[in-house]
Amino acid sequence: MDAMLLQGKVLMAHSTCPVADLRQAARLPHRCRNVRRSLNVSAQAASVTARQKADTETAKAEPTPSLDTTHVPIKTGKGTDPDHVADGVGSSGPNIEVDSVLAKELSENGFRSTRRTKIICTIGPKSSSEEMLATLAAGGMNCARLNMSHGDHEWHKTVINRIRKLNKDNGYSVAIMMDTEGSEVHLNELKQPQKAEAGEEFVLTIRNPAVIEGKKGLGVSYEAFVDDVQVGDHVVVDGGMVTLDVLEKAGPDVRCQVADPGIILSRANLTFRRNGTIVRARNSMLPVLSSKDWLDIDFAIQMDVDFIAVSFVKTADVINNLKSYLTSRSSKVIEIVAKIESHDSVPNAQDIIEASDAVMIARGDLGAQIPLEDVPSVQKEIVMRCRQQGKPVIVASHLLQSMIEYPTPTRAEVADISDVVRQRADALMLSGESAAGAYPDKAVAVLRAVSGRIEEWCRQEKYGQIVLPNLAPSADGRVSEELCASASVMANALGASAIFVYTRRGYMANFLSRCRPDCPIFAFTDQQDVRQRMNLRWGVMPFRLDFSANPEENVDTTFKLLKRRDLVKEGELVIVVSDIRPDDQSVVRSVQIRRVP
Repeated sequence: MDAMLLQGKVLMAHSTCPVADLRQAARLPHRCRNVRRSLNVSAQAASVTARQKADTETAKAEPTPSLDTTHVPIKTGKGTDPDHVADGVGSSGPNIEVDSVLAKELSENGFRSTRRTKIICTIGPKSSSEEMLATLAAGGMNCARLNMSHGDHEWHKTVINRIRKLNKDNGYSVAIMMDTEGSEVHLNELKQPQKAEAGEEFVLTIRNPAVIEGKKGLGVSYEAFVDDVQVGDHVVVDGGMVTLDVLEKAGPDVRCQVADPGIILSRANLTFRRNGTIVRARNSMLPVLSSKDWLDIDFAIQMDVDFIAVSFVKTADVINNLKSYLTSRSSKVIEIVAKIESHDSVPNAQDIIEASDAVMIARGDLGAQIPLEDVPSVQKEIVMRCRQQGKPVIVASHLLQSMIEYPTPTRAEVADISDVVRQRADALMLSGESAAGAYPDKAVAVLRAVSGRIEEWCRQEKYGQIVLPNLAPSADGRVSEELCASASVMANALGASAIFVYTRRGYMANFLSRCRPDCPIFAFTDQQDVRQRMNLRWGVMPFRLDFSANPEENVDTTFKLLKRRDLVKEGELVIVVSDIRPDDQSVVRSVQIRRVP
């Protein structure tokens, strides 16, 4: 197995790392087959669950020898899985328990190959049965999330009891997270999801929607909804699943037309946009924790949950207040997870991270309140800050959105998950994929397979630092390769404004692009076709320039032309790389540190 993994090693691209070696990337197909085979984990998990149930029914009171070669005694008896390993049972010494799934993974893969990234599953109608909960746990679920926006306390109590029984019977340690609804604007309860077709009209109202005749009515939880929106605004439903255009306001009703069709879910979050920016009117004054949230928190304390996730956190004050409340009401430590998902939370992220026990980046609602193009950078920044602070960080929303309907993910979703794992986030969270999706077990299997494989890649890359293989086929080419690598390191260390490279074939520009320097690469060539090809390379800004036989003249000409176009400024530091080969002369290679005159 180790030999096969070594042969299949693929160098992954990183935000500061080079492009993968194409020759090594060509070996990827057998890895893809492994990922596809891993999707059958759910079926294997179901088999394990059935076997565990049969073993439980036939378990005897006397200890059963462990399958481990050390013959560690096994804790057995009614409701206990014989594959669950317990060290020191029946003695006065300390006990250690390992669930059967982890024991199997350790025995097959060893300690270094076990999955480090945790998996959180939101429990809903599709995953609340005893059978599916057991399948998810066997497939790798580390924490179960209960969304208090849906279901009543009795339903959640039933699910919690099932998870507790699952832990007790099988030696699992599945944690329970209760997620508050928050007091942001949302739709009221719907009997069933509603399909919104393009051009169809809905009436959003703060009264009972049943009294509306002739049109589809949707109740809104926010009393000042009519005051905050204006004709022409866009109402974004559930982070962008549906977009409605406001056509008319009439008393307590707002008539809207579907601009972007989709599915409207019960208690979906609503945000308002005007002229491309989010509307923060009276809705910005809503408290983070509503009266319903405090009732849900009391329920969470009563049920001894492990985590309470607070939705739409704006500042650290609400976290500190809730901590004081939990200290006075609960004898058990309940950790607070602050959810970064609102426009107000981003500038206060550092204080929120310091105050909370853990952080969740809820990208769905966050992407509806800040520009979409800002979401990746905000995510990466928060992950980095959490790691610096030693706080667990969870990345949630839209990881496997397509698997709500389909049994396999899109390749873009797999790439997104890979990026989260490479950022070293503590946990990945499934929302609708496991709560209401058609394939919750397969979604878990995908997270498990992808995270495990990318973690292996990260270890091979030595935590973001990868060794670049030599691509040049000759000693002369390797000199150019090392020259570019040194120039990139020098540019980063000195904070250079740019790297200038003079090349006839684009060869040196390719090497520089591969090194992913922090600054842009200004590539100068005298061939138009070479310039066009270089335009595909990462970080390369290609220019065509008539070369002089004297390299110094090329640099001086470049400075003058770029200054004339205000592309560089006097005094800026640049790194100059050249290997222009004059006719009938030996190649002259150089790396210079220059100031723009």
